[in-house]
Formats: sequence, C-alpha cells, structure tokens
Amino acid sequence: MSNEVIEFRIEIPQQQLDDLRGKLDGARFPAPLPGDDWDTGVPTAWLRELVDYWRTEYDWRAAEAELNAFPQYVTEIDGQRIHFLHVRSPEPNALPLLLTHGWPGSVVEFLDVIGPLTDPRAHGGDPADAFHVVIPSVPGFGFSGPVADSGWTTNRIAKVWAELMHRLGYERYGTQGGDMGAGISPEVGRVAPEHVVGVHLNGALAFPPQSLSEAELASMTELERDRIRRIEAFMREEHGYIAIQSTRPQTLAYGLVDSPVGQLAWIMDKFREWTYPRAVDPGKIIDRDRLLTNVMLYWLNGTAGSAAYVCYAQSDWSAVNENSGVPTAMITFAHDVSIRRYLETENTITRWVDVDRGGHFAAMEEPVLLTADIREFFRALR
Repeated sequence: MSNEVIEFRIEIPQQQLDDLRGKLDGARFPAPLPGDDWDTGVPTAWLRELVDYWRTEYDWRAAEAELNAFPQYVTEIDGQRIHFLHVRSPEPNALPLLLTHGWPGSVVEFLDVIGPLTDPRAHGGDPADAFHVVIPSVPGFGFSGPVADSGWTTNRIAKVWAELMHRLGYERYGTQGGDMGAGISPEVGRVAPEHVVGVHLNGALAFPPQSLSEAELASMTELERDRIRRIEAFMREEHGYIAIQSTRPQTLAYGLVDSPVGQLAWIMDKFREWTYPRAVDPGKIIDRDRLLTNVMLYWLNGTAGSAAYVCYAQSDWSAVNENSGVPTAMITFAHDVSIRRYLETENTITRWVDVDRGGHFAAMEEPVLLTADIREFFRALR
C-alpha cells in the first residue's frame, strides 16, 4: 500500500452539472399531504422554493472555488481513499487539530471555523491559540466515498485517522467532532492515547438506560430532565430514518442517488429538525448556499448509500467503550441532549459547558462560540 499523499482539487465536469440542471428542471413532486407542514416531513411548497433556488441561483462553481481555496489532499489508508483538507497555521507553535464531521454533514460544516482556528491573529484572537487543522471526509462520505468493503466501525475509522495524522508528521494533536464525529473523536484518543492531548465534542450521543428509576430522575437537574424528555420524543417521532439507513441503506440509495430532489429532502429534513430554534426555516439559520453545497457533496459523489452504511449499519451504538483517560470537553448547544453522567462512563470530562442557543450543526450555526470554546479548552493542553 502506498503512503503517498497527493494534492487534490475539486473539478466537477460540466456534464455533471448539466445533468443535475436537467433533473431539477424535470423534477416530479408529490401532491402535498394535508396541511403541507413539517409534521409529515419536508413540506412540498417549501421544497419547491428551495429547488427553484438551487436550479436558478445557486452557483456550484463559486462553492467549488471556495473549497479549492483550502489545500486538499487524498491518500489511501486501510484500502480506502481518504480525502481531507489540511490547512497549516502561519503560527509556528500551532497545535494540530483533527476535525470530524457527522451525518448528514461533510467537510463543508467546518468552512467558517478554519480561518479563526488557523489564524487567530487575523480574526481578533490570540496567536498562541492557533491550530493546524486536518479535516477528513469520513469513509463513504463525499470524496472519500464510496467504501470498498464492510466493517467501517468507529474504531476502524479512528485507526485510519491516527494513521493519517502520523502520515502528516503530527505526533501530538487534539481531536474535535460533532454527531458521528463525536463518536469518532474520542475513539482516536482510545486507539492513540499517547498522541491525543485532548478531545473536544459537541452533539455527542450518550443514551440513558431504557428505564430510569424515580430516584435517578429525581437526582437530575431540570435541564437534564428536559433532555430526557426530548430523547424520548426523538425515539417516538424521528427514529424512522435510523431504522431505514441501518437496515436498508442500499434500497434507500436508489432513490437518493437518482433524484437530487430526493437527496435534498432527505438531508434538509434533518437540518430543519436539528437546527435551533426548530421552528425557524433552516435557511434563515444557515446560509442557503452553504446548505446546498453540503448536499452537493452527497449528490456529486453519489454517496447517499455509503454514508448511511458507514454511519449506522457499521456502528454498534450499544457498545461500552473504555475510558482513554484523555482530557475531554463537551459543549452542549440548546438543541442537543447530552447528559454528563452518561458521557462520563466512557470519557474523562474535564470541561462541560451548556449553552442556551445553537443547534446540532455547531460549526455552521455558532462558529464564533464553538471556536472560542475549542481555544479555551486546548489552551492548557498545548
């Protein structure tokens, strides 16, 4: 296996963009269900408007240029092509930081934090807080997709990440991630504890026991009890996508890979549910062009099935992990439901921050606040 790291540039053939335009021009929409609101999924009227914007105003070439402004590379690790952004800080003593996205996200999640993290001096910060950032596409996602074999557990991805950092010459670094990235990031600390100085998380999942005793509920704060209620509501009202992706990812993929409208709806359903406040149009919380660029990475690479396969079918959510002992920070934004007592069973929590705003896509919704928390946590670990 070659250890070569090759420069990469996104250059989508015009034919692919013309094909997308043709599909959007000829898209067939279902009749609206009664009420045409979010209770039954993405409303037809809302999606029609976004599709029209995608078709007539969104500029992929501008997004492509924005992505290509950052150095990108590909390499092969464990038989899998890995795509990543690697942006070095101008500060010589910067700490390397490995950032991992989740589903239905991509490397696009982190575009607004790259500058402040790598060059705090230019963004009103302390140059002593600078990072070199490495932002890989998870196997099966974006330009790291599709996957060639099975077995892409969180542990396997973490081993690939550790090898990637070693290949780049980084022997001492931090990790950060949300959603799926919040599962992978601490796992890197478990497979390479001698190299990971700290783990910073947002949107981490740690489910309570299926039946909570009255005594345990009584011992919780009102904030924790609210999160328990919202976990229960999620399992009742939103768990369907997990059931489909974890059992029939290939069947789902036929529709999403062939229909850009279907792919858009599948992803935007989650952006609406998981941004904060929930009742606000997600396009008013996160720039619509940024939302569409994220969708484009799924569409252009045809990775709806492989991303679902890696994210859910290949992970054991019930597994109990060993505590690596690596210092770990957690910032919980208003939408999220992390509860400290359950995360502490597997992680050495040294910093915990609860925030009354922001949603699941922290780097896109609250980049300033997330950046500040990352800086503060790692300040003592450099």
